Amino acid sequence: MLNMSFSIVIALALLISSSSTNGIEFDYCVADPTLPHGPFGYPCKDPSKVTTDDFSYSGLRKPGNTSNAFKFGPNPAFVTQFPGLNGMDISMVRADIDVGGAVPIHTHRVAELAILIKGTILAGFIDTNNTAFYNTMEEGDMFIFPPTLAHFQVNVGKVPAVAYAAFPSTNPGFQGISSSLFKNDLSAEIIQKITLLDPVQIKKLKAGFGGTN
Repeated sequence: MLNMSFSIVIALALLISSSSTNGIEFDYCVADPTLPHGPFGYPCKDPSKVTTDDFSYSGLRKPGNTSNAFKFGPNPAFVTQFPGLNGMDISMVRADIDVGGAVPIHTHRVAELAILIKGTILAGFIDTNNTAFYNTMEEGDMFIFPPTLAHFQVNVGKVPAVAYAAFPSTNPGFQGISSSLFKNDLSAEIIQKITLLDPVQIKKLKAGFGGTN
């Protein structure tokens, strides 16, 4: 009986493996950005029109634009910029942070794995128990940010910092806490009630982020 059960398990495993392999009809699905982007990515580009350039991307050589209040410039390599990522569940971003600058507190749908290439930053996140986990990163150090939790990075060094981050998604979804609150048409009175911030400061922040009301 034991031998028969073991044989059945092996047969099922082989069947599942075979079925999974046979279910793959294409080696890749390079995005066709001319077609609508759905919840499962872009439709596939015509395979006869795919070239080597679809699988390489040099955009991360360029620093992000840090001319803003946070002194932070992201340069993403998501599916929109790098069509070969479509369906691969992976993407990257380059983060440039000037001296005294910061990556504003934000969230993603997925986890983030960051590695610091240049400078010194303080990186951390806050969990659902309101516990803050943070550490100072030097060049070559890595930090993992769990999915959906608010997290941040601050340049605490004397030179501009550069970090790269990888995500298990072609479009991880960046939602800045500050921009979500102040770059909208929600009234200052409502924001005051849900944050307890001073209404005058709320209106000042709305003006800075481009919000209304």
